[in-house]
Amino acid sequence: MAAMLCPNCRKLISVDEPRCPYCGALRPGLWGLGPVLQRFFGHQLQLVPTISVACVVLYVLSLLLDVRSAFSAAGGPLGILSPSSRALFLLGMTGRVAMRFGNWWTILTAIYLHGSLLHIFFNVMWIRQLGSFAEEELGPARFFILFSITGAAGFLLSNVLSGAPSIGASGSIFGLLGAMISFRRRRGGGGDVMTQQFLTWAVVLFGMGFLMHGVNNWAHLGGFASGYVMGLRLRGQNERQEGRGAQFVALGLLGLTLLGFVLSILRLLPIFLGGE
Repeated sequence: MAAMLCPNCRKLISVDEPRCPYCGALRPGLWGLGPVLQRFFGHQLQLVPTISVACVVLYVLSLLLDVRSAFSAAGGPLGILSPSSRALFLLGMTGRVAMRFGNWWTILTAIYLHGSLLHIFFNVMWIRQLGSFAEEELGPARFFILFSITGAAGFLLSNVLSGAPSIGASGSIFGLLGAMISFRRRRGGGGDVMTQQFLTWAVVLFGMGFLMHGVNNWAHLGGFASGYVMGLRLRGQNERQEGRGAQFVALGLLGLTLLGFVLSILRLLPIFLGGE
């Protein structure tokens, strides 16, 4: 008989139990799906490295889709290894044009796309730096919800106020910063070293965004603001263990993102192939 940990009291029980014999939680095994959720959101799968690898794989794929453009260096030395707009649109770049065509899912897919070697290098570096801390504090499911929703909120604000084509995980990165600042302040850690470090990083990154050309500051602002609001409500692992609700929401967001990549490719592939 298969066994699992009750998501409420963390005691070992059978997956077929209609109610946890220790704490009384109803249907803790979710008709056999409980162990699958625990394996996915347990320590066996570390989401931060997985997200980093997904960004790198999609970046390489975007280069391979239009190799000639990727090596053209049309934008100077820093333009080398930059995917073409055609390749990025095919994979799910967001913007007013994408939304006008009804490609709403691009506010999720665009998080994992990047426009240059430097772009992906710095974003993956920040994902690993901030994401590891957030995943440890919040748990993998809550972390993924935060990462996805703040990135999407940043692109949504950008699409409304700017409309320019946009990609990158920086909205999610600012979302992690905003959430960690408000999360630690709510718990009475507003003056500690780590919170001050997050504030310093936020100020520096916002400042760099306004000094550098081509940076989507609306996405940064939307990500940070939504992350700050979410951080006021999020519970840490030492406050409350992740429940089935958070795990299902995270799986739903993952499913929507994967579906978005499929829909983008299916919808735009004929245009991409006919654009030569």
